[in-house]
Amino acid sequence: MSGASARRRAVRGRRPVILVLPAVCALAFLLVPLLGLLVRAPWRTMPERLFSAEVGQALRLSLLCATLATGICLVLGIPLAWLLARAQLPGRGLIRALVTVPLVLPPVVGGVALLLVLGRRGLVGQYAYDWFGVALPFTTAGVVVAEAFVAMPFLVISVEGALRAADTRYEDAAATLGASPWYTFRRVTLPSVLPGVVAGAVLCWARALGEFGATITFAGNFPGKTTTMPLAVYLALETDPDAAIVLSLVLLVVSVGVLVSLRERWMRGPV
Repeated sequence: MSGASARRRAVRGRRPVILVLPAVCALAFLLVPLLGLLVRAPWRTMPERLFSAEVGQALRLSLLCATLATGICLVLGIPLAWLLARAQLPGRGLIRALVTVPLVLPPVVGGVALLLVLGRRGLVGQYAYDWFGVALPFTTAGVVVAEAFVAMPFLVISVEGALRAADTRYEDAAATLGASPWYTFRRVTLPSVLPGVVAGAVLCWARALGEFGATITFAGNFPGKTTTMPLAVYLALETDPDAAIVLSLVLLVVSVGVLVSLRERWMRGPV
């Protein structure tokens, strides 16, 4: 028996070279540019640059806007995912495709679309400005809106997948016992898909943190107001490349930390 197990393990352990070589090349293709940041980083002046006012300001603004954008995505995205997963909607396939459009849409195009709708002369924005004096473009709130627009599909896809995989018998049992639909959703459905919600929220937050194209198009680039970390990297690259490397490293560390923690806690697969 042990001999048969050893033979099976030996068979599984054999890897075709024709697959291994491209896989190693792909891994190197992804990792070498990141290693380049570490090699070219100005390590001697790193502490001074990390604790400069510009980096701190951009980092605080990025964290604040990404967190607020994730909050908006949670409030709006979870109900949308529930509708896509459970409700009988006409044209559900088309709606799902439209929800995922921001994933493939160039971010700059997303920013232009937001500007045409929410700008001071936009389809909706003109009324908000004329009636209430509210203008979203080129404000911190505009950064949040732009980040939420590009990040929400990550949350919707994750939560919808979790809802489709969840066992609905517990919801049926709760309904049979007289629980209202809202109570069932809060106390049965939502806890059962919590790992999917957390995974989607973290991915959403990470995407919002790295958002650039829609932000600079819709919210502009004003230090202390709309200049997030990606925009600060873009600005620094033209005037101070070492500062751009330091800012890029900060974003890289934050992103890797988030994804590693997500993998260990919520996305652990079979070994």
